[in-house]
Amino acid sequence: MTDHKRPSPGASQGAGVVLGFARRAVFSPVTAAIVAAFVVGAIILASTGADPFAAYQAIFETSLGGEGISDTATKSIPIVGMAVALAIPLRAGLVNLGGDGQLVLGALAAAVVGLYSPFPAPVTVVLALLAGILAGGLWASLAALLEITCGVPLLVSSLLMSYPAISLVSYLIRFHLLEKGSGIPQSERLPDSVRLPEFATDGGLGTGISIGIFLVLAAALVFAFVESRTSAGFELRMTGRGARFSAYAGVDRPRLTIRLMFASGGLAGLVGAIMVLGFPYRLTDGALTTPAYTWTGLLAALLAAASPIGTIVAGFFFAALTVGGFGMEQETAVPQQLTSVLQAVIILFLAVRTGVFAKGAWLRGRRPGRIPPGAEPSAAGPPHIGPPSTESPVPAETGGR
Repeated sequence: MTDHKRPSPGASQGAGVVLGFARRAVFSPVTAAIVAAFVVGAIILASTGADPFAAYQAIFETSLGGEGISDTATKSIPIVGMAVALAIPLRAGLVNLGGDGQLVLGALAAAVVGLYSPFPAPVTVVLALLAGILAGGLWASLAALLEITCGVPLLVSSLLMSYPAISLVSYLIRFHLLEKGSGIPQSERLPDSVRLPEFATDGGLGTGISIGIFLVLAAALVFAFVESRTSAGFELRMTGRGARFSAYAGVDRPRLTIRLMFASGGLAGLVGAIMVLGFPYRLTDGALTTPAYTWTGLLAALLAAASPIGTIVAGFFFAALTVGGFGMEQETAVPQQLTSVLQAVIILFLAVRTGVFAKGAWLRGRRPGRIPPGAEPSAAGPPHIGPPSTESPVPAETGGR
């Protein structure tokens, strides 16, 4: 008789964990939203006479193959950085829309320190990075103070404060920091010694990848550790799940708001400093706001539901789409704006996951007299993108007095 060896319990449990993770990844609303967005994009391309397969092939080849991966890594520095910066307050139910202002102020502070610092080059680089963090953090904290002291919603105060910051930076570049003899509104070029080191210098852009990418990843990992392993992270998650409940539990909401906004703005300012200390080693008017890093980063944070590690992945995915869009336009003559459409459609489909994707209404159908899936009131409320709502559920019917 032949003895058959049975798998050990540990191996069975490991295989079950892997299969469970794979099943959740395949059938998650995020995957469904991405697939649906690419299907919609293919329909749009086919309706214009373009070849969807050739367009998508160009996107992935130019962003992830050969020299493209270097360009994608470079583009992911501002996108992932801004995504993580906006995910920090979003985890607690706070929305920071002032990323552009914090980004350019951090870049301005780094440029000024880099140009006029009397200290040795290594010290100047560190001071430039710290100046960027401080400038962005203080500006974001001011938006938090407006909400706490004056009652201006953070969503409004942070957004509106971007405009004076951007205008101030533009004025200083054009009238005080302008490079002599230049017809472009840009500052003087930083000294060769006051720059962040680069690697993979044979990239498609002709420049290397700044080590600033490791600073961004380190900031994201610190956020992940604090969020999951510290008491501050517990307050962050609890406030995101229910602001009223966290207040009853003793969380100081105003103090938490200021801390989160300083961290968010500080990281945005760090991204601006990294961009100035990297190629083209100067501050150019509009160079950091025109690419819409803040809004792309916000989309990535929403796609990942403000999860620290998920935000990194989503930011890299959107960076690949951005780089691939330019390659697609060059190779197939399909406008690169298609990638912007894909990003928006992904979030749009993800936003409706409480109906079609999460409840499966399109599979179960509707029977007469049956409450539509997702319409039942529940204490927890339906899932949605980002931190849950703090509003209490409303009963379906209100009885008489």
